[in-house]
Amino acid sequence: MIVLDQQAIAARIDFDVVAAAVEDAYRASSAGDMVLPPVGYIEFAEHAGDCHVKYGYQRATEIFVVKVAAGFPGNDPAVAPANNGASLVLSAVTGEVLALLHDKMLMTDIRTGIGGAIASRTLARADAKNLLVVGTGVQAHQQIRAHRALLPRVSDIRVWGRSPEKASAVAAGEEGVQAAADLADACAWADLVVTVTAAREPIIADGWITGGTHITAVGADAPGKHELDPQLLRRADRLVADKLDQCLDHGELSALSAEEAADAVELGSVLAADATARTTDAEITIADLTGIAAQDIAIARAVLDHHG
Repeated sequence: MIVLDQQAIAARIDFDVVAAAVEDAYRASSAGDMVLPPVGYIEFAEHAGDCHVKYGYQRATEIFVVKVAAGFPGNDPAVAPANNGASLVLSAVTGEVLALLHDKMLMTDIRTGIGGAIASRTLARADAKNLLVVGTGVQAHQQIRAHRALLPRVSDIRVWGRSPEKASAVAAGEEGVQAAADLADACAWADLVVTVTAAREPIIADGWITGGTHITAVGADAPGKHELDPQLLRRADRLVADKLDQCLDHGELSALSAEEAADAVELGSVLAADATARTTDAEITIADLTGIAAQDIAIARAVLDHHG
């Protein structure tokens, strides 16, 4: 059995290889080539923590992956990190455990950033250059870096957080990024908005978003989480989900009725040109990303297949 710690995993991650693998995984998921059971979720309310268990496999391949990702943001860093977890890679032929990837959420963080940038690249206007990141955690950094890598047309980036100090810290850690003082003004300025918070009440109001804006919503990854005003979802011209049934269960789309979400499509279908993205520069488009096991399979395979 192969055992890799976070440092060894980081050395095996090639951003371009992982980005291509994640994009392929979205297509495979929407084409029905992936077996992706419902997500396991445990909330530890007394400790303000939670745990996600995602698992699945790609048909006609010889491995499957089980990922456990735990987040306890209130942890004292001197005692334990806020994020932890690991992926088990097993044989889909014999059930044998082939690898333990103790990444402490590194692979999840990277594949989530890449997934957000892929959605933005696919759905935003071709001339979109003003990026607003809403949130100040690890994922704010990942989204900034992934968007810069996959959307070179993005030239101006601002970050907003409920804590101005944390927003300033994110901006200071990313070259050329500025902290935004007012969220409504920043939304009006942005061509492209990425939300990466743990909000349980909408923080992006319907009236703040104008025609032509794209939103990639990443934070609503568990029951009870919402970042977007439901009326904004209803007003959007195109709703796109990483996995429709999952987003309807616990993503932003869960705020809508089945009828209201009837025209939503999957990101993999758009990438495969089986569904349309935006049709005009005036449309509002929203990507609801809850994170799918197909991404975890893709990055785990890329790490194990790395030759360097």
